[in-house]
Amino acid sequence: MPEESASPSYSTIKETVAALMPELESELVELVRIPSIATEGFPSKPLFEAHDLIVSLLEKSGVTKIEKLEITGKTAPVIIATVPGPAGSPTVLMYSHYDVVPAEDIELWDSPPFEPTRRDGAIYGRGTADSKANVIGMIGALRVFDGKPPVTVKLVIEGQEEFGSPFDNYPPEAPELFAADAMVIADVGSVRPGSPTLTVALRGSAQVIVELATLGADKHNGLYGGAAPDARLALIRALASLHDDNGDVAVDGLLREPWTGSSYTEDEFRTLAEIRDGLPLLGTGGIGERIWSGPAITVTGIDAPPVDGAVNAVASTARAVINLRVHPRQPATEAQAALVRHLEALRPFGLALTVTAGETGDGFAAAEGGPAFDAALSALSQSWGEPAGLMAGGGSIPLVMALDTAVPTAEKLLFGATDGYANIHGPNERVLLDELEKAVVAKALFFQEYAHTFFEGKK
Repeated sequence: MPEESASPSYSTIKETVAALMPELESELVELVRIPSIATEGFPSKPLFEAHDLIVSLLEKSGVTKIEKLEITGKTAPVIIATVPGPAGSPTVLMYSHYDVVPAEDIELWDSPPFEPTRRDGAIYGRGTADSKANVIGMIGALRVFDGKPPVTVKLVIEGQEEFGSPFDNYPPEAPELFAADAMVIADVGSVRPGSPTLTVALRGSAQVIVELATLGADKHNGLYGGAAPDARLALIRALASLHDDNGDVAVDGLLREPWTGSSYTEDEFRTLAEIRDGLPLLGTGGIGERIWSGPAITVTGIDAPPVDGAVNAVASTARAVINLRVHPRQPATEAQAALVRHLEALRPFGLALTVTAGETGDGFAAAEGGPAFDAALSALSQSWGEPAGLMAGGGSIPLVMALDTAVPTAEKLLFGATDGYANIHGPNERVLLDELEKAVVAKALFFQEYAHTFFEGKK
């Protein structure tokens, strides 16, 4: 018969985390100070410094089984650590990453991005929210139980999430390494401060390149304009067909559904997106439907000469790349095929387009109502003192899909220490220390509640 360990009360967990916070804050500052950027043009040494610091923090927390997974082509190793729980206890895999995006637009930062600064109850610095606070939060949850949690914990912490790596596709190659009953993907956060939120879906993504050539070379528009087919005009006309007059996507075959969970208000979204005063939003329906449970099409690149120095000529060629964000449950290849059909059927000014399908990545929709799902909702609600809501993510996390493929039976839960106002990838990125503290409490409570439910189910 499985053994269930004694469970500390909620108040005890809360008091323990409060006592841990000064040390956790200091360790977060130390970690954020390291410019661990994993992309070309940046030194790799800081990545290994961040890796080594996290390993030392895990060892300090009583973790003894720490392995290094190195994949060909990867600049920094993946930390794989295991903390055994009581006999027969369930296994919880917890994932996050220690690499960050570069800190651009330095003049827009109120303090240097790699000199973490505390002000107004927050730590500002690149990588605070995405996702070093989540790494520290996982470590904090282990310390609540003195390194002896009521579940078996597997930590998977990588160093090249932001720009893609072979690890994105690795889990299905070694599913036994990631075997777990539940997984906590700590690379997300709540919809807003004070509102605990579980992310239950991520949109997929697909790329399409569209182009055409109409002339042997650009021609003087004074001599040929008006009759010679202008490739750029034709491409613009084709791109305009992708949306209707309201700004809704006008491509048949793309799944869209109303969103019924937590979401941003329109005013919140305007603030977060920094939309200029007086301008309308694109599309119709709720904000959640437009950014989470419906498609979005963006022209992310177009070949065109700059306005400064433009030449009076009819364009002989034109090309654009289109990004399609896909409903979490629609296969990305299916949605991409619908977009390709739409473009191939067009004949702007009688001209045929050449359409090339690019990369795709499926979205993710979590199964709801399982024991880990219920335990997470309860833990979040207790920690924040507010009923937990459900939200989705408009961006993709490729590893989530890979983990789902590798271990389809594991419940996948996405929650963390950040919030919708954290300004990840932008100037003045920050994490609120109160949110981090609540996230640590929530993870510890989740371990406890999930273990209790699991052992009750075995009786």
